[in-house]
Amino acid sequence: MPFAVLPCAFRLPPFNVHRSKVIINCILNYISIFEKNEIISYYENPVLSFVIFLLLGSTIFGQPKEVYEYGYIVKQGQKAPDFVIYEAGGKSYRLSDLKGKVVMLQFTASWCSVCRQEMPFIEKEIWQAKKSSGLVIIGIDRDEPLAKVLKFRKDIGITYPLALDPGADIFALFAVKDAGVTRNVIIDRTGKIIFLTRLFERE
Repeated sequence: MPFAVLPCAFRLPPFNVHRSKVIINCILNYISIFEKNEIISYYENPVLSFVIFLLLGSTIFGQPKEVYEYGYIVKQGQKAPDFVIYEAGGKSYRLSDLKGKVVMLQFTASWCSVCRQEMPFIEKEIWQAKKSSGLVIIGIDRDEPLAKVLKFRKDIGITYPLALDPGADIFALFAVKDAGVTRNVIIDRTGKIIFLTRLFERE
């Protein structure tokens, strides 16, 4: 009998108030089934414990993030997620420490051919032209070791910092983790996202 109601755990609607009601009703139904069979304590029954864990886990840990255009999970107008920036071979600080400045996060990787086209343009046309006005540009290198990141920076000839992103955890704060790497996030002086790009078009 208990296994007959397991499909409920796998047929839940997207996370919202209705989903919460479905989960609560499922749990109550399971408890009712076990009470009729004189098995009342869920912690004494591994099947019921598993079902409740599955349902609650899908609520607490499985809330799907909304995915926007180009695989972003953030959008314009939102406050940028905060994280620690570890510059390759340099200092570390939080993104929130840069509040009061315009920040451009340039997501990149040494194996990305489009990034290699984009970065010299960013260096010359944006960084060199705007850094004196308070613009901060930070390249976020996707999941590569320090030595490779430093070589990449030298090969490309950029002077703005590259930061390490082990496991692409920073990338995953802004976009679906398996989405394409070439993208830029512009953050205003208050910490809000004001512009998002994907790929490189000089115009």
